[in-house]
Amino acid sequence: MMIEVRDLKKRYGDKQAVDGVSFSVKKGEIFGILGPNGAGKTTTLEMMETLRPIDGGYVKINGIDVAKDPQAIKYLIGVQPQSPAFQDKTRLTEVVEMFAAAYGEKVDVMEFLRDVELEEKANNYVEDLSGGQKQRLSITTALVHGPKVFFLDEPTTGLDPQARRHLWDLIEKVRDKGISVIMTTHYMDEAEVLCDRIAVMDDGKIIAIDTPKNLIKQLLSRGFKKHEHVEQANLEDVFIDLTGKGLREN
Repeated sequence: MMIEVRDLKKRYGDKQAVDGVSFSVKKGEIFGILGPNGAGKTTTLEMMETLRPIDGGYVKINGIDVAKDPQAIKYLIGVQPQSPAFQDKTRLTEVVEMFAAAYGEKVDVMEFLRDVELEEKANNYVEDLSGGQKQRLSITTALVHGPKVFFLDEPTTGLDPQARRHLWDLIEKVRDKGISVIMTTHYMDEAEVLCDRIAVMDDGKIIAIDTPKNLIKQLLSRGFKKHEHVEQANLEDVFIDLTGKGLREN
């Protein structure tokens, strides 16, 4: 296994934000973590990424304990944040070079930009890019050091449908290189298309974990039927059935 998470815990005051989470991820697998706002998804990712201290349990990536050797972990992972921010008046070629230099790497900048279809924008400033283009640039900067694991936190939020689908293709290309991908998303269609397996979190715990198809089959086996005449069930139905229908705000 590329990633092992065992009995992971995080507390903030009297709130147990992450409460004994366990899962594993294979090499070259897209693993999705779904859940309502406040379920503990982002906190789980941040502990795995060395960004937050682990209160209990452990995370191992490629056999290395995250808490014991965070510096080694930083070279094993790539992280694409929810809202990528780059310095203004910086050309795309300079951005990629700066990120590579931060890891002591020299890379073929144009090859990296070509991989995310930004070659024609190589000499443009970052502020001239669309939202989807910025997300693609953010992905390539997270991969300049050849990580084994790639984290994406709600990567397509705010993108139009075309840009979303384009990013899906890019995420699949990353997976096809043998990189393990961990992602969160609020879009059930996105999770259903991209993820090999899914963990559904609620109130700091994992309440279901399986492939999208199996989760849907399990829902149908419990007697679920839609009122309207459409497909019997999809992943969104699984999500609402498991976590409830009430709207939750941050």
